[in-house]
Amino acid sequence: MESSVIPIETFPALEGVGCRHGFVERVPGIELSHDKAIVLENLDKVHRQARQILGLGNRKFITVRQVHGDKIARVDSVPATDHCFEGCDGLITNQRDVCLGIYVADCCAVYLVDRNARAIGLVHSGKKGTALGVVNCAVDVMRKEFDVEPPDLIVQLSPCIRPPHYEIDFAAEIARQCREHGVEQIHDNKVCTACDLEHYYSYRAEKGRTGRMLAMLALSD
Repeated sequence: MESSVIPIETFPALEGVGCRHGFVERVPGIELSHDKAIVLENLDKVHRQARQILGLGNRKFITVRQVHGDKIARVDSVPATDHCFEGCDGLITNQRDVCLGIYVADCCAVYLVDRNARAIGLVHSGKKGTALGVVNCAVDVMRKEFDVEPPDLIVQLSPCIRPPHYEIDFAAEIARQCREHGVEQIHDNKVCTACDLEHYYSYRAEKGRTGRMLAMLALSD
């Protein structure tokens, strides 16, 4: 696949605030499966190209083995190789030589960017994670570890599933929790993944035989 046709979405709210970011949408021509590991293997080449396009190809790629929980992994040094944290659903870092990655296919990828470019976070939050307050857990850890206060954060929600295709609006609940936690800038384009299978994967709409979008976030050089 030519790099020019890799569908990478960006968000205006995150432009010019000391970060690089992208959201890789549905990729045409990729064989799908009910097995997430197989899907990610099939998408790996395209996702690597997407990191190159964003200027992040030389950075260590940090991901999590998502479990719909509320644990947040802190990346406070640059690993020797790409790394996946087991049993976590969020990442925070103040390191400039890493790229954070979260995979979603109806759940929300939540970008947390310090307006002063000291630290960033990226969180996987669906129905269960939202009920556990996983995004606010990340906000709390950013405050504790990097002295980033909630009003310093810009929060961006990715496309995710929404009513009437899902029984609850967890995106609205994420935004509500963030506001109550002191975050003032919260952005949501309100796009529903299940409504637009041309551009997004949807676990529910495709009954599990689907791909994964990739959210990427890194501090600027």
